[in-house]
Amino acid sequence: MFSPRLESFVAAIRLGSLFVFRYRFRRDDISYLCSVLRPYLKRRTMRSHALTVEEQVLIALRFFVCDSFYEVIADGIAVTKATVEYVLHSVASALSSMLNTYVIFPESNSEISDIKPRFFSMASMPNVIGVIDCTHIHIQAPHEREWEYVNRKGRHSINVQLIGDADLKITNCVIRWPGSRFQNTPPDGILLGDSGYPLLLWLMTPFSNVTNASQLQYNIAHSSTRGTTERINGILKRRFARLSYLRVEPKKRSSQEAAPLLTQTRRQPLPSACSCRYQSPAPSPAE
Repeated sequence: MFSPRLESFVAAIRLGSLFVFRYRFRRDDISYLCSVLRPYLKRRTMRSHALTVEEQVLIALRFFVCDSFYEVIADGIAVTKATVEYVLHSVASALSSMLNTYVIFPESNSEISDIKPRFFSMASMPNVIGVIDCTHIHIQAPHEREWEYVNRKGRHSINVQLIGDADLKITNCVIRWPGSRFQNTPPDGILLGDSGYPLLLWLMTPFSNVTNASQLQYNIAHSSTRGTTERINGILKRRFARLSYLRVEPKKRSSQEAAPLLTQTRRQPLPSACSCRYQSPAPSPAE
């Protein structure tokens, strides 16, 4: 017995301000996202009342922005739990497959020359192309190799590394390591990182022991500029509450983590987002 589907998800368009509250994006933004995903999500037939692309996208977005269960999402939009799970997998897989298309680290001279002055205007830190940090996405304890996912706070997590620019847009992301590992990717420029990262020619960290006024001034400028990545992490997790805790197996987690990131890219599948190239990282120290 199938639950009666809502008359139309397009009716949600009439919600006005509540639409942005429920889905975290404006109507024209979601229309553009649907056009991008249409080749991946459009069904070949309307037999058995197949879901439209718009319906699938709204179901997935609703799941991403709510820290809830499949059953709760399904009950709220009058579909089955199995439908929510299937749609979520389809949308997340489609979005994550486009990661290399929309998430590209700035490499051209015009992009780099535009980013550096924006960082310099914050606290006079010269030649900065990005700020780097890791954020932990808490997960349900996996059945295999469970100990690798325990972070320093004793919780299971996936360690996601992000690089952002001065406009709070992600320019690089790495979703690969369990919570016990950091990861570094060398860019064509200077990055600012916290004391958890090593000091390299392309990666500047703060002084651990300040002995003079110059070092203090450097640390203040470093902290003010690097705070951009903290704001990126905060905005991302506030917009997508699902990133606070994932309840799926590791083989499915990467797509559910990558999908929200892709909706925030510099090449703008949607506004207010990020760009990044998935690169093979250099060996990184244990946390």
